[in-house]
Amino acid sequence: MSDFSPEWLDLREAADARARNASVANAVAARFALRGDLRILDLGAGTGANLRATSALLPERQTWTLVDHDPALLDVAKSKLIQWADRHEETGETLLLEKGRLRITVTFKTADLARDTQMLLDEKPQLVTASAFFDLTSEDYIRTLAKAVTAAGAAFYATLTYNGLQKWTPHRPADNQMTAAFQRHQMRDKGFGPAAGPLAPSHLVDQFRINGHVVVEGDSPWRLERNDRMLIDELIRGYAVAVTESGGVDAKAVVGWVNVTRTAAFVGHTDVFAAPP
Repeated sequence: MSDFSPEWLDLREAADARARNASVANAVAARFALRGDLRILDLGAGTGANLRATSALLPERQTWTLVDHDPALLDVAKSKLIQWADRHEETGETLLLEKGRLRITVTFKTADLARDTQMLLDEKPQLVTASAFFDLTSEDYIRTLAKAVTAAGAAFYATLTYNGLQKWTPHRPADNQMTAAFQRHQMRDKGFGPAAGPLAPSHLVDQFRINGHVVVEGDSPWRLERNDRMLIDELIRGYAVAVTESGGVDAKAVVGWVNVTRTAAFVGHTDVFAAPP
């Protein structure tokens, strides 16, 4: 599985929050509006950004299980959630949070999601969530997950899944070549088998519909401008590394592409909510 630093996750959190699709979020809120409590399983939880962004859509009492393969990221998540909350209490391995009207219980689990997802679903969550995760997984993983979520009777909410769309400002002739090479790198094995990459959103929609869920989807692109200078720069550096690893683009062309000063960027994502009928 790919590793992400806390610094990178911090850098993207605000852009992710702005990008979330409001119509899909409203569907999530409407689905659970009459419930008083909810059990949530968050896959690839990182530093806990998905809980911070999603909790406001959900009932007053929430029980979250945050799962990641990197225990250091989960330690950061605990610290950030404590800072985010109005009040907190630690009871053993459990974190109790108060945030406005919300009462949130959080547990943290280190797991290999390529192997342990079914075991996590055996605990019968009512909502399975993830953010910026499924493009790293394989079509087989998505197929198996959709069946398991359906068997558990749970709903599913995935945000910020990369869909392959990119646009850079100013445009340069090498942009399309760089994008194609980046897509090839995206589809390398990230620990789950050959990655779905930009095809992940369509696989999610198809598999949950095949399994009988009602699906709502919507675009959630990053629209980055001058105020997002640090994120744009980090994206460019990351893309250049990926393209260099995937090959197919001359090293001189990569350097030239990196040295263009970009004033804006559009990066496509898709949000998907699927629920039992």
